[in-house]
Amino acid sequence: MFDLIIIGGSAAATTAGIYATRRNLNFKIISKDFGGEVATSGEIGNWPGDGTTDGITLAQKFKDHLALYKVVPEEGIWVDKITKQNDGTFCITTKKDGSITMAGEKIEEETVRGLTCDYIAKTVLIATGVHPRELNVPGEKEYRNKGVSYCTTCDGPIFQGKVVATIGGGNSALESGLMLADIASKVYVINKNPEFKGDQVLIDNLKSKKNVEIIYNAQTTKIVGEQFITSLNYKDQAGAEQELKVDGIFVHIGMIPNSNLVPAEVGKNAFGEIKVNANCETNIPGLYAAGDVTDVPFKQIVIAAGQGCIATLSAVQYLNKFSINPK
Repeated sequence: MFDLIIIGGSAAATTAGIYATRRNLNFKIISKDFGGEVATSGEIGNWPGDGTTDGITLAQKFKDHLALYKVVPEEGIWVDKITKQNDGTFCITTKKDGSITMAGEKIEEETVRGLTCDYIAKTVLIATGVHPRELNVPGEKEYRNKGVSYCTTCDGPIFQGKVVATIGGGNSALESGLMLADIASKVYVINKNPEFKGDQVLIDNLKSKKNVEIIYNAQTTKIVGEQFITSLNYKDQAGAEQELKVDGIFVHIGMIPNSNLVPAEVGKNAFGEIKVNANCETNIPGLYAAGDVTDVPFKQIVIAAGQGCIATLSAVQYLNKFSINPK
């Protein structure tokens, strides 16, 4: 029986782990991987204490900080289901490497649909973040990892001296374009809107790059290729079909919250984000959420970290009053 199970592996989960250690909780961090969207970020200039850093470096610092407290996140774990039991505890069923497991061993799915649990906890913190939104155009799925990428930090260096395109109109797309401008020979930035929605300093920097061409009011319609992608089709402002010959495409059009694992009765907004109050409490006592998976209005690393702190301290207050009370 754990006091707290933290599900996730980025800023909110790291901060929660630090505070859980300092409060001497019996807890575990479980996640499919460590770093989350932080690890896929490019240059980061707004993390306090670091004038400038990058996502991979910061994610490693998170892991190193946990290691100072002898906290080792359990990776390769997918949470399949969270159920609040009659005694007030939470039953967590998981998958490991995509297969439903019990205690790390593969078993048949039917045997985990009863009361058997991988983890039992008095409180649970959901800090699962988000995943990239897809274009949903012909060719996208076929050429994923064959020229189509959702992580410029991860895959951008592969396209040294190539012609590439970034699709999107927010900060992620702007950062992608800037990173690729230093790698590729030519960068197209495809924005379906008439202007960008990101930070002005990023917009100005992108516009100053001589090998970057920005195409506004462009709706991507198709990705074409053979073994790998060869071109991108889009409709221009007049509705005419255009084609760009490219070697790589980076999609940065927003994120979808990883909130499907929570019980059906958990409150969510129209975007699927988990609703929380100022204490990071959901509508189910003992179940908390923090970071980008919540309805917090601004998706920032520092905000996710702050929410991880709030959620853990809220859980401590709850645990101080907790008692097993079977119905």
